[in-house]
Amino acid sequence: MQPTPDVDRVFGALADTTRRDIVARAIAGNEGVAELALHYPMSFAAVQKHVAVLERAGLVTKERNGRRKVVRTNVEGLGVARRLLDRYEELWRGRIDRMAEVLADKKGTLS
Repeated sequence: MQPTPDVDRVFGALADTTRRDIVARAIAGNEGVAELALHYPMSFAAVQKHVAVLERAGLVTKERNGRRKVVRTNVEGLGVARRLLDRYEELWRGRIDRMAEVLADKKGTLS
């Protein structure tokens, strides 16, 4: 199972603590880039770059609201990560089930 570029971009964006925090704050969708920048010990430009990475990954959108650009989390973008993680979970659950069957067979042959 080879991850697609979209998945790589999403997980690359989520690999950074600040960007994960921006995604969480953007769920409410009431802060612009300038307001978001107040939460972090970095420049406005640095926060703007983080938002741009998240935007390219499809995890947030910016919507103009008057003079502000409000940052909102894109739930569909998060779904890309969720679907890959769900597939991995399915694979592991299948392996665990198979291991349980093998152990039950071994236990039955030892009795």
